[in-house]
Amino acid sequence: MMNLIIEYAYTHFIPIAEDNVEELLVAADQFSIMDVVHACCDFLEAQLCVDNCIGIYKFAAFYSCQELCQSAFLYILNHFEEVVMSEELPQLSLQELCDIVGRDELNVKKEEVVFDAILRWIYHSPTERKAFIGPLLSKMRMALINADYLMNNVRGNQLVCQSQECRLLILNALKSMYELNMTGPNKDNFLNPLARPRLPSSVLFAVGGWSDGNPTDVIETYDIRADNWVKVSCRVGSLRAYHGTAYLNGFVYVIGGFDGMDYFNSVEKFNPVTHTWHQVAPMHSRRCYVSVTSLDGHIYSMGGFDGYIRLNTAERYEPESNQWTVISHMHEQRSDASATTLNGKVYICGGFNGSECLFTAECYCPRANQWTFIEPMRSPRSGLGVIACGGHIYAIGGFNGISRQSSGEAYSPETKTWHRIPSMFHPRSNFGTAIVDGLLFVVGGFNGLATTCNAECFSEKTNEWYDIQDMGVHRSALSCCVLTDLPSLAQYTIPRAATPSLPKGVCCKDN
Repeated sequence: MMNLIIEYAYTHFIPIAEDNVEELLVAADQFSIMDVVHACCDFLEAQLCVDNCIGIYKFAAFYSCQELCQSAFLYILNHFEEVVMSEELPQLSLQELCDIVGRDELNVKKEEVVFDAILRWIYHSPTERKAFIGPLLSKMRMALINADYLMNNVRGNQLVCQSQECRLLILNALKSMYELNMTGPNKDNFLNPLARPRLPSSVLFAVGGWSDGNPTDVIETYDIRADNWVKVSCRVGSLRAYHGTAYLNGFVYVIGGFDGMDYFNSVEKFNPVTHTWHQVAPMHSRRCYVSVTSLDGHIYSMGGFDGYIRLNTAERYEPESNQWTVISHMHEQRSDASATTLNGKVYICGGFNGSECLFTAECYCPRANQWTFIEPMRSPRSGLGVIACGGHIYAIGGFNGISRQSSGEAYSPETKTWHRIPSMFHPRSNFGTAIVDGLLFVVGGFNGLATTCNAECFSEKTNEWYDIQDMGVHRSALSCCVLTDLPSLAQYTIPRAATPSLPKGVCCKDN
């Protein structure tokens, strides 16, 4: 290691590899050669995975590498459902495991995962660790566990039965469950450590739209763990409806649209960390009723209405160069269509060509720069929602030329066929769609009589729709995207009670 460090002093180059990075960091730290320390930390951060994140976290904490320690800790929180199966899990100390399972930021869809992790950690050294079952269970959101699981798996566990502290926790959890069933979720849940929802790992962003006969600049975010909407104080830069949105490289892009008078080719991007808006390069064409999606670091904008004709043109935006490039024309003129991406291709379905609502759908291959028709949908749909989920392309709702639809269908690229899916609870067109935690969300829209604030979600696993909390603003012609991996995601969710500080060695910029 000393030889490498001496060579670095002369050459300013040092070969870092998996078999020398830890020893090299220790040596560089001992002699306060911070450039090498930082290089080693960057190397280790790039290597973070489910199988090594706990080891890197402990190593970084021991040597006070705060940024690496924070990155590893956040990786553990974000990937906890996979980390619990790693061989490193038993290496955590009691305090470290308490810090992790007690965090609101812990990314678990079900609290049962936390209980299984606790048992796995204890059973690794049962004689020494069985006494810690109480302190660990107190960090869980016990009241959010499935009632049958609580009674059969938690309450019936031998370690739990032998702990007076655990028995009291279960009684309090049952009481909280009863209150939740009687009154439903309310702000008091966020003060109760047994019933406080975890923070989501991503939030649905609903931007702009048409409300009360005018375009709106309201932004709302949906907190899936709390089943609640948050009104964001920072509004859309320009009033827009019938626009598109895309989340790419940490920015929300708002593209095209209509403000009641003008048809836009302008594009704005929103920084969700700093809450600031910036203009970027405009599109080549004005596009209201535009279809927008992203693929491989690019944004695609297709079809729409420019104030004169329905368009079959399409263009692609590259953030690095801040340029739009015209790509091959679609086969059909399409406004009020909808688009998504799957397996490296762009899919666009339905829409209106100026005279009729469309059955047709086509896909674009970026390599060939070519559009190809796919099997047409079973129903004509304009103002529909199109989104990829579980290897299928879903086409939902919309206007068929006569009425708003609640029906939906899904396309399989493998079989090249469409099949029916269960209908939504409510018919709608010109609504927002998004995928959050594997669920397909539809929000707002026009039901044939009025704009709506209603929202619902579809589970591909159960093949069923579920009602969720209504938005705060009724609107149609909105657009949605999903924000992930934000260092400041908590500001877009329902406020939780104060959470424990990050463990020693971790510097959390948010708190």
